[in-house]
Amino acid sequence: MIKKLVLVFIVIFAIKGHSQQSTVSPYSYYGIGNLNFKGTVENRSMGGLSIYNDSIHVNLRNPASFAGENLASWGGQSRPVKYTVGGSYQSTTLKSETDTGKTSSTTFNYLAMSFPVGKFGFGVGIMPYSSVGYKLDNLNDNGNIGNRFRGEGGINKVFVGVGYQVMSGLSVGFDAQYNFGNIQNSIIAFQYDGDVPTQFQTREDNRSDLSGVNFNLGVSYKRKITERLEIVSGLTYTAQSNLHSVNERSYSSIIINSSTGVESIFNTVEDNLEAKGLRETDLTLPSKITFGVGIGQPRSWFLGAEYMAQNTSEFSNPLYTTTGAVYENGSRFSLGGFLIPQYNSFSNYFKRIVYRGGLRLENTGLNINGETIKEFGISFGTGLPVGDARLFSNANLGLEFGKRGTTKSNLIQENYINFQISLSLNDRWFQKRKYD
Repeated sequence: MIKKLVLVFIVIFAIKGHSQQSTVSPYSYYGIGNLNFKGTVENRSMGGLSIYNDSIHVNLRNPASFAGENLASWGGQSRPVKYTVGGSYQSTTLKSETDTGKTSSTTFNYLAMSFPVGKFGFGVGIMPYSSVGYKLDNLNDNGNIGNRFRGEGGINKVFVGVGYQVMSGLSVGFDAQYNFGNIQNSIIAFQYDGDVPTQFQTREDNRSDLSGVNFNLGVSYKRKITERLEIVSGLTYTAQSNLHSVNERSYSSIIINSSTGVESIFNTVEDNLEAKGLRETDLTLPSKITFGVGIGQPRSWFLGAEYMAQNTSEFSNPLYTTTGAVYENGSRFSLGGFLIPQYNSFSNYFKRIVYRGGLRLENTGLNINGETIKEFGISFGTGLPVGDARLFSNANLGLEFGKRGTTKSNLIQENYINFQISLSLNDRWFQKRKYD
C-alpha cells in the first residue's frame, strides 16, 4: 500500500511539475536562484523549525535525527523504516509601484527514507536545492523594452546521512550532499529606430552546468525536566563549500515575431570563455549555523524557537557581475509548534490529528539597489493519520502565507500562498515470522 501511495504521489507531481517551472520569481535572477526549503511539510508548517524529531517522521534538516529510539510496533516485533515524499503548489502575486501580476508554480519537494540499525540510523534522499525561473522586461527612458531577461533551471541535491545515539536523549549526525544541475539564462538587448524596433535584435545566451559536494553536521538533545515536560534542542552547521561550474556563452542575431513572440535565430557566435578564464569557475556557497530550543510534552504538544545565521556575504560567482546587487549576511528566526489532542485514541480519529502552526522572519542576504530583501511567512498545517493505526503513518497538509521583497527602489514585492502536501509513512523494517 505504501509503495502504491508513493508512486501515485510522484507521478502526479512529476506530470504537474513538467508543465510548469518550480519557481516564478524575479529574485531567482540573482546568484544560483531562490534557495528551496530543506525540510518536510511538518517542519515548514511550524515556521521552519528543525529541532523537533520523533520516531515516526523523517527530519531532513538535522542528520542527528536519523538516530535515536525508533518506534516499536506490532508487539515489539518490528521497527519501521520511515519514508517521506512531498510537493507544493504556490500562487504568487507580483506587485510593483505601478502594476500587479499573478503567476503560479508546482514543485516536487523531496523524497527520502531513514532506517534504524542498532544505535545508528541512516537516511537517504533527493530534493531541489535552488530554483531559477523568471521573465523580466526592463524599460528604457522612452518607455520601450530595453532589455528582456529570461532564466530557468536550478540545482538538485542527493544526500546520505548517518546518526548515532551517544546516550539516551543525545544524538549526533553527519550527512554528505552532492549538488548538481544547470542554470540557463538569456538577455535580449532591443535596438530602436526612433520608437520602432529594428529588424534584428541581439541575444546573449548563458548556460552553467554545476556540481559539488557539501557537508552538514548536527546535534540533537532531549531531556526530561519533569515527569511530563521535556526540553528539546538542536544544532546544525553547514561548512562553506564550492560548486564547480562549466560555462557556455553565445551571442545571436534574432528576429522577434511581433504577433507570436517567436524568436528566429540568424547568426550565432560562441564566446571564447576559455581565453577569459571563465570556461570553468567555482562558486562559493556560504557556511551556515542553526540553533534552536523548545519545550513540550511528548506526543501531546510542543513549542520552540530557532535562529539561523548564514554568511551569505561569502557568496561569489566570477561569471556574472550584477549591477545594484550585493550579498550581505543572512538570518532567519522561526517560532512554531504543534498540538495533538490524544495521540493514542484509536476510537476517535480526530483526536489523533496533529495541528501545527508557526511563523518566520528572514533576511535573505540579498541587497538590491540599497534595499535588503526580507521575507516573512506564517504557516499552518495538519497531520492526518492514514493506514494501520499501529504504524502511525500520516498525510500532512500545510498552508503558508508569505511576502518577499519590497516595491521600493523599483523592486518587486511577492505575496504568495503556498500549499504543501506530503506522506510520512512507516513500514516494517523487520518482523519475526510465525510461519516459514
